[in-house]
Amino acid sequence: YRQTRFSSRRVRKRVVFKHGDCNVVQGNVAKRRRRYLQDIFTTLVDAQWRWTLLVFSMNFLLSWLGFALIWWLIAYSHGDLEPQNINNQTFVPCVQDIRSFTSCFLFSVETQHTIGYGAKHTTDECPEAIFTLCIQSMTGVILQAFMVGIVFAKLSRPKKRTQTLLFSRNAVICQRDGQPCLMFRVGDMRKSHIIEAHVRAQMIKRKVTKEGELLPFFQTELKVGGDGEEDKIFFIWPTTIVHKIDRNSPLYRISASDMLRERFEIVVILEGVIESTGMTTQARSSYLPSEILWGHRFEPIITFRKETGEYEVNYTLFNNTYEVDTPLCSAADLDRIRAMHHRSKAERTGLGAFSGYNDVSSSSSLTTSSRGSSLRSSTGGLHLRTSSMPTAMPTATPPHPIPVIITSPDGSCRQESTNAKAPSSFYAQEEASH
Repeated sequence: YRQTRFSSRRVRKRVVFKHGDCNVVQGNVAKRRRRYLQDIFTTLVDAQWRWTLLVFSMNFLLSWLGFALIWWLIAYSHGDLEPQNINNQTFVPCVQDIRSFTSCFLFSVETQHTIGYGAKHTTDECPEAIFTLCIQSMTGVILQAFMVGIVFAKLSRPKKRTQTLLFSRNAVICQRDGQPCLMFRVGDMRKSHIIEAHVRAQMIKRKVTKEGELLPFFQTELKVGGDGEEDKIFFIWPTTIVHKIDRNSPLYRISASDMLRERFEIVVILEGVIESTGMTTQARSSYLPSEILWGHRFEPIITFRKETGEYEVNYTLFNNTYEVDTPLCSAADLDRIRAMHHRSKAERTGLGAFSGYNDVSSSSSLTTSSRGSSLRSSTGGLHLRTSSMPTAMPTATPPHPIPVIITSPDGSCRQESTNAKAPSSFYAQEEASH
């Protein structure tokens, strides 16, 4: 999706435009022109084509005129332009067939580009003419190499390769495998692929440090990739890039309603090596909160054609999304709700496991025999009396001593602790009665 510079500036503030250019202007740079001229090659490569072509044309034209003036001065100082010498057959000039400045200009062009029509040529009469001929020949080769290099560099710039790399118009937030994720789509229109393609994303947002320092453009790296983990992708067709919104994500505490009020920008970068040239290219785009669709998912655009046996990519659906059920709360709130649900489920499971013990501990008395069987005897036995017992105990051992009343066969009673044992005669009589 390409957005014009004028429309993007008019509608909203952003650091990186949708088409990848940075919205940054360098101002108040000391000795700016001198610094640019010191790196004239990069300056001409980065310049617009009209300025490059103007410099290209003026470079050759000025060199022709400059050496034409030198040839005219040589001819004038030697007397080659005098009328009596022009028609004198015995006079040997520095350059044959030179009669005016126009003749000198034509000779300069022929010499610099090795045209050599044959009429004009230097003689051994003037050493300065021979020296000038050598200097102009070397200068012409240098100028041609320099200007051809600039034009070739502009034509083969990897920046132009980004014109066929696409980013989706909007990013989306939805769930994938139960995890909230931020997604956007990248695509390549060309048949030649991007080798070693990898994706980066940074969130630019205003931040205030603990010391009170204001950072208006604080950058936070987002972990992105085809699966949300690895940033390298096999880029043979449009790929959905995923950022998992977990505890380490700056989007972790942002809900759907917060997204409408937040002010940040997510800059996405796609880098790789051009298969046809071996040069590295970088494509950029960005997403504002208003360009992130909550509860949407990208439509599939890859289909298999049985007629040809090929996979077809339908780029008309590249920016299309559809709505899906997505929680409107933040990922932090969603994790908190899930944790509460797991705790309540674990508590219900624990209550069911200790239900048998709860039934026993809630009774007011427990009667046991020496064999460990539960009995209720009117003649005697072990009566366990409790004032209050917890409804759910992790173990069967009470945390505090519990009063125990031991009743003998003769009817006498005494109170002891829970680990008290009845006399052996009591157990013998109890067994005899059964």
